[in-house]
Amino acid sequence: MGLFSIFIGAALVNNYVLSRFLGICPFLGVSTKVATSLGMGIAVTFVMTLASIITHLVQVAVLENFGIEYLQTIAFILIIAALVQFVEMFLKKSSPSLYEALGVYLPLITTNCAVLGLAIINVTEGFGIIETIVNSLGAAIGFTIAIVLFAGIRERLETADVPEPLKGFPIALITAGLMSIAFLGFAGLAL
Repeated sequence: MGLFSIFIGAALVNNYVLSRFLGICPFLGVSTKVATSLGMGIAVTFVMTLASIITHLVQVAVLENFGIEYLQTIAFILIIAALVQFVEMFLKKSSPSLYEALGVYLPLITTNCAVLGLAIINVTEGFGIIETIVNSLGAAIGFTIAIVLFAGIRERLETADVPEPLKGFPIALITAGLMSIAFLGFAGLAL
């Protein structure tokens, strides 16, 4: 499979939020404003890409060499937690407003199943380091696209004439479902 197919597959066809349903917590929690969603998307992109590279190297160099693949999940979570701490410290110093806007969802990247799921999928698919990087970038950009689009729709829904029982979270869930169906249209783009 070519690198372009891997990228398009991860970003659009098998979007981690809308097709694989990983990372729903920040997707629903942070997506009320486009600016905040974009900041979260950038933070997740950094963590996903770097975590996938490091976890791939740890998998190959340590876990497989010593026959301790059963420690994969624990090792991967520790790596992701360390990276999230780094991102949190960086954002606190460089962009306090974004740090405050992301709130509790920034440390929750540590337990974001999309980040851990991506690292495990890269290993189970047998990707080499280049394929891992391309798949990770595609997945992270797909996450960012999904959360920013969803935030834009949610901002518009605030002023829309929505029936009272559907206002707020119910219409957000319906919208997320419709976005997921819309992303099925990309199914023919990659193998």
